[in-house]
Amino acid sequence: MLKLFIGLLLFIILQLKPGKGLAFDTSDPSVSLLQNRISNNFSKKYCKAIQNGFSKDEAMKSAIVKTENIISFSYNPQKKWIEKSDLANQISLQVINDCGLSFGLIGKEGIDYFKTYFLEIYEKTTPDKNFSR
Repeated sequence: MLKLFIGLLLFIILQLKPGKGLAFDTSDPSVSLLQNRISNNFSKKYCKAIQNGFSKDEAMKSAIVKTENIISFSYNPQKKWIEKSDLANQISLQVINDCGLSFGLIGKEGIDYFKTYFLEIYEKTTPDKNFSR
């Protein structure tokens, strides 16, 4: 009888306070569209800076700061669902496709290198900010 009572009590407690599930809303099309706009914006700024003779470090810092300012003042509620790693992947892909050849990065190796480089400079440039929050 005691086992039945404990089991019933446990069942009721779990029904009143269920555990948290891990659900991601990043499949939302509006999140993908926002992420595309951010990566396109960053890529244009970075590639233009490279074409204007900036070093890769100067171009990266400039593009990060300019893009971060635009995102910070955006009222789009979807920005909170963007994962930094996903955004870094998309930015790397966009930059390598747009102008990677001009500074010697192509293919998967170029994308992986640029992603690592982007995340490293991003952490140094804006340590107290989060691109998507």
